[in-house]
Amino acid sequence: MTAQTTIEAILYDLGNVLIGWDPYAAFDGLSRDEVDAFFAESSFLAHNHAQDAGRSWAELRDLLASADPRHGELVDLYVENFSRTLTGPVPGSAALVDELDRAGLALYGLTNWSAELFHHAEPSAPAIGRLRGIVVSGEVGLAKPDPAIFDLTTTRFGLEPGRTVFVDDSLPNVEAAAERGYVAVHFTTTEDFRVQLRELGVQVCGSPPARS
Repeated sequence: MTAQTTIEAILYDLGNVLIGWDPYAAFDGLSRDEVDAFFAESSFLAHNHAQDAGRSWAELRDLLASADPRHGELVDLYVENFSRTLTGPVPGSAALVDELDRAGLALYGLTNWSAELFHHAEPSAPAIGRLRGIVVSGEVGLAKPDPAIFDLTTTRFGLEPGRTVFVDDSLPNVEAAAERGYVAVHFTTTEDFRVQLRELGVQVCGSPPARS
């Protein structure tokens, strides 16, 4: 990116960038060791990527229950309690979204998220509702880091990747975005993201603006 490049848009990942996610919170009554055993035995977190890419939870339940009925019951528990896995706004994220919006940047989202569960997102982190549009992987049948979902997003929102910051907490997704020409940033904390935005010439404060 040259010094003359002007950033016009921010393309946000959602999970652990704008909204916290803790899958363990869905499993009331189970110890962390018990949940870890379920995750390992069922490859649940690997299966979750297929859910993000559009597979239904009923399909996953049937698949896992065929090997172990208890695993099917735990899939049901996860879906039933999914809202509990959303831990609220990532610290500082709402203030930064407000600041970027006031500065006139176009804000969009690109998230790996099950279409069946996405309705829980905005109530848990209202800043998500400030985005002009969101591509939800489960709705389009593609999931990051598949290059096709970046191309779809570029077209849908009319983005110019070289003038768009893509931010995600997953390095493979960041690398995939960079390969499609985006100004790709690996998210760690909101404050670090502020620093990176300033280095890219985006006029944001060094810390969240004080509330009056």
